Amino acid sequence: MKLTVIVVGRPGGLLADAIREYEARAARYWPIEFVEVKAGRGRSAGDVQAAESARVLERVPEGVELFVLTRPGGDAWSSSRLARYLGEAEVRGRSGIAFMIGGAFGLSDEAIRQADRRMRLSTFTLPHDVARLVLTEQLYRAGTIARGEPYHKGEE
Repeated sequence: MKLTVIVVGRPGGLLADAIREYEARAARYWPIEFVEVKAGRGRSAGDVQAAESARVLERVPEGVELFVLTRPGGDAWSSSRLARYLGEAEVRGRSGIAFMIGGAFGLSDEAIRQADRRMRLSTFTLPHDVARLVLTEQLYRAGTIARGEPYHKGEE
């Protein structure tokens, strides 16, 4: 089972190195691809959001289960739940799971409707680079949980 993380923009500034580090760590546990689509420019936030969402949706592989990271309406998942879910998806023979992370204006309602699952990383609104860092760290953590390695110290 392959994981795909589709994000708007490239990481920059202080978080770039941390994002790359956790992407490399997560890749030790899962076949994983990180796809960056061009950030949008436009006259309005709605135009930018629509253009970015279209680019993200174009990069979703066929036949995968699609997760959207969104704060409004997204379900809170624990690290252990994510680890169990990914493990069970492998056993069920899932071809893959894709995660979508929008840009500064989020993803369009249409993109969110196309997702099979909605996940939130926090009740806070997070910049997309922070969301990418948190997701990649959680994918790494899920791998360590699945293999019984000592990285994860949490109860749940």
